[in-house]
Amino acid sequence: MEFTIKEITDKKEKQQIAKEVLHDLPEWFGLPESTEEYINESQDKPFLASFHEKELVGFIVLSATSPDCADIFVMGIKKKFHRKGAGRQLMEAYEVLAKKKGYTYSQVKTLESGHYDEYDITNQFYTSVGYKSLEVFPTLWDEWNPCQVYIKYLGE
Repeated sequence: MEFTIKEITDKKEKQQIAKEVLHDLPEWFGLPESTEEYINESQDKPFLASFHEKELVGFIVLSATSPDCADIFVMGIKKKFHRKGAGRQLMEAYEVLAKKKGYTYSQVKTLESGHYDEYDITNQFYTSVGYKSLEVFPTLWDEWNPCQVYIKYLGE
C-alpha cells in the first residue's frame, strides 16, 4: 500500500484531520476532554498527515520538551490502516522533520505495557521503530495509567 505524507499548515485542516482520526480510535482516545485537548493544541504545532490516494490515513504532531528533544505530541492511524506500514512511514517523516528543526533526540509518552492490550500494541510499535524505554512515571497521569517514556537518538 502506498502512502503520501504532507505537512499541514492550515489550522482548520489540522483540526479536521485530528478529529477524524482520533474519533476513529476510541480504544486509545476515549476521554473526550483529553481528545479535544489533542485536537486543539495540535493546531499550533508542526503537523504531518498521511493519505492513501485521497483518503486520510493518519497524522503525527511534533512538539518539544527541550532545545534538543522533539516530542511526539500525538499520533494516530485509522484502524483500517493499522499494520500496513502507514505508521512506520509517518514516523520516518516525523524524524526527518525533527532533525531538520535541529533536534537530536525524540521522545514519546504512552501507557506502560501490561495494563491495556491496545497500549501493548502501541508500545510494540514504538520499540519496533527504534525507541528505547527511558523511564516509567507511575503517577504522572494517575495510578491506573502509568506513563511510559520512550526515547530515540535521531543523530546530529
